[in-house]
Amino acid sequence: MRGLNMNSLVRQFLCGATVALGSALALPVQAAAPGIVGSSTVGTPGTSTFNLDAAPTSITQPDGTVVYAWGYGCASAPVGFAPAAVVGANCQPAQLPGPTLIVTEGDTVTVTLTNNLPAAAGNTSILFPGFQVASIGGAPGLLAQEAPNATATCAAAPCNTVTYTFTASTPGTHAYYSGTQGDLQIEMGLSGALIVLPKNQQTVGTDGSHCTPLNNDPAKNFHKEGDFRLATSAYDHPASCYDREYLFQFTEMDGAIHLMAQQQVLADQAKATGGCTSPSGCLVVPTEPYVANYFMINGRSMPDDMDPNYSPQYPNQPYNGNPHMHPGELTLLRIIGQGHLQHPFHEHANHVRILARDGNLLVAQNDPNCSSITDPTLYSHCAAPAGPLMFTTTTTPGLAMDGIFYWTGRGLNWDVFGHGYAGDTTPCVPDANGYYTSDPTAPNYYEWCGDHTKALEVHPFGQVASGGPATLPDPTIVVNGLWYSGSPYLGAEANLRAVGGTPLPVVGTAANSPTSEAGYAYMWHSHNEREITTNNIFPGGMMMMMLIDARSFVINESN
Repeated sequence: MRGLNMNSLVRQFLCGATVALGSALALPVQAAAPGIVGSSTVGTPGTSTFNLDAAPTSITQPDGTVVYAWGYGCASAPVGFAPAAVVGANCQPAQLPGPTLIVTEGDTVTVTLTNNLPAAAGNTSILFPGFQVASIGGAPGLLAQEAPNATATCAAAPCNTVTYTFTASTPGTHAYYSGTQGDLQIEMGLSGALIVLPKNQQTVGTDGSHCTPLNNDPAKNFHKEGDFRLATSAYDHPASCYDREYLFQFTEMDGAIHLMAQQQVLADQAKATGGCTSPSGCLVVPTEPYVANYFMINGRSMPDDMDPNYSPQYPNQPYNGNPHMHPGELTLLRIIGQGHLQHPFHEHANHVRILARDGNLLVAQNDPNCSSITDPTLYSHCAAPAGPLMFTTTTTPGLAMDGIFYWTGRGLNWDVFGHGYAGDTTPCVPDANGYYTSDPTAPNYYEWCGDHTKALEVHPFGQVASGGPATLPDPTIVVNGLWYSGSPYLGAEANLRAVGGTPLPVVGTAANSPTSEAGYAYMWHSHNEREITTNNIFPGGMMMMMLIDARSFVINESN
């Protein structure tokens, strides 16, 4: 999304405010947590096999800089990709971050790593923290030298291989990264994500909804919206059910380190004789003091992170960061800190309920009889997420988190769907929790009925009655830009309820069809101000948008 529309969007609103999006801002929507699979029977415990390599590559930044890097990639074609319907899925010989490995709880996972790094880099390896790993081949790593039985960090010499084997014993989101010269090799880009799907995927949530086949499935089926989840639940527990998911890996880079490594590698390769043969490499690259100037989500900086997954303009940066959801959906956030620094990442619009850390599920058993229950449909009074509600998901280096993000419009104290105009008969009959859920096919499905017909506008522009708390800008004022739909409302009829007599562009044109997308954009970004820049240029870095659309808008995550 390097185009004018998104840049205008970022410049034109205050951080944390909702922004009404018209169809003039044609934002793409992407696959949730794309990756590669090592088994043809994902979801059933068996064996998963991956052939990876570590190799040099380069990545691009929005300021035009090409950064020399190292990355994990596919040494041979993977068994397959997930979600299977993702368009253009591929796995490069080296990419940032490394390929997301998707396996099933109980799988015997085998990862063969080939070291295709420059000889000057020396040996390399992969750590899979949280799992009991055995290795075949390679040379003893640092931990193996200190403890003879600690073979998990055996390293591959240049042009050689090492094979790691472990049982995927713990579901959830996990990190993997180099276990060799971590201060340099992880900085250069050698890290990735491992997603372990539960073998006992839950079908009914603790609240009786949000898992197949209840509530959101009828809405998806009615609107012919695909299901791009990797599973129905993140863990073997009904408190971990979700409707859609996204993976975010936070990294940073010090461009000076990468340039110095590149220069020394080239100098070593230029030698006619006497090139590097040391297992520890021959690079003398100081990694302190550390001054990061590139801050990335899934290997890209804003606005590049909002382009589609597998965009051809970023061949070695395949994964994006562009979350999208409907009101009332439980959105699973898979979050990993993959760099040197801690990043206080803030998700506007709501807090994030943490489900687990490094695969350790945080739930509370509040009934002593729950331990005897084996039927997951009877768990409703037994367990609930017990993790903290986080204002910022502070990403600690090496730590993985699973959390649930939820948005309904409750608490805004005005009708986000703009009901209440003359002749409006839209129903909003609250369920036991106060939401309109009796008709999953309705455009205002999951509306908070406590705010039904409450006006936002002080003056009676458009079809909406007056009496609200806000005076909205006239959309004919050019400074608002064509990204602004002229309406602060959610849903297919939003443009018919515009705040002025002449919305931009005119309602009913191909550029602003009332049946097109009209939703909200919330900025998600680091709370460290320097981290929302790219090489000190704002906007950039660790920033993206959460897009929320009415249930009637079909979110297509296949591209």
